Amino acid sequence: MEDIKTYIESGILEAYVLGDVTPEEKLKVEAMSLQHPEVKAELIEIELSLEKYAGAAAIDPPEHLRDRVLNSLLVNLGDDRNFPTKTVSAHEAKVVTLRKQKSNSIYKYAFAACLALLILSLAALFSVYNRLQNTTGQLLALQTQNQKYANRVNLMDKQIALFRDPAFQMVKLDGTSKTPKAKLMVAYSPAMKEVMIDMGRAKMPANDDQHSYQLWAIVKGKPVDLGVFDASADSTGMKEMKPIADAQAFAVTLEPRGGSASPTLDQMMAVGKTLASL
Repeated sequence: MEDIKTYIESGILEAYVLGDVTPEEKLKVEAMSLQHPEVKAELIEIELSLEKYAGAAAIDPPEHLRDRVLNSLLVNLGDDRNFPTKTVSAHEAKVVTLRKQKSNSIYKYAFAACLALLILSLAALFSVYNRLQNTTGQLLALQTQNQKYANRVNLMDKQIALFRDPAFQMVKLDGTSKTPKAKLMVAYSPAMKEVMIDMGRAKMPANDDQHSYQLWAIVKGKPVDLGVFDASADSTGMKEMKPIADAQAFAVTLEPRGGSASPTLDQMMAVGKTLASL
């Protein structure tokens, strides 16, 4: 009997009621309750006490929750997703909606400003580039024009030096009956065998594209080809012809484009004698 009292006071029965025992302990408690009425009565007493404690400490749930749970258990087998959710009143639960923080747009503004600055910089560079190109073109044009002036000055200096050179004689060719107003000045140096035509002072009718003027030197009564030239209103400078020595006279004929092997006598335009023939 003393062992039964000790067993009851050991706390194993309370643990059994709470479900906090091993399978072996559970079987032993159930066997003891069958063998000993005192153990069974104690178990009943413990269960009643726990029920009274649970009832005293119980909190009634809200009416809508109770109905929802019962309906879920009886109708939907525990699935309460088919039932509408009841709006919770302000005194039951107060939900504070957090205000969404505005995104900081400073980076967007900075990017837009940088992009605008880049576009303005490119536009400025393009404008500077165009101005530089225009300036470069103007400089090239000025250089070309200056080169032309320099060449003209050099040519004029050469002409002046040539006219002053005693080695050259200026042979004047006058027009024939075919072209009585024609005139041509030929600078001739027998010693250097040089022949040049003063195109700036030439007064010859302009030739067409199918014809050229051809200069001839008369040497011992025979014509010698000295080359071809064109006459136009803008002809300037001295044109160097083929070299010759011992020329007694010069003559100009109008020949087919490129010249002829022998002069066309009926197309004689100008003629003049040198000092050697005098």
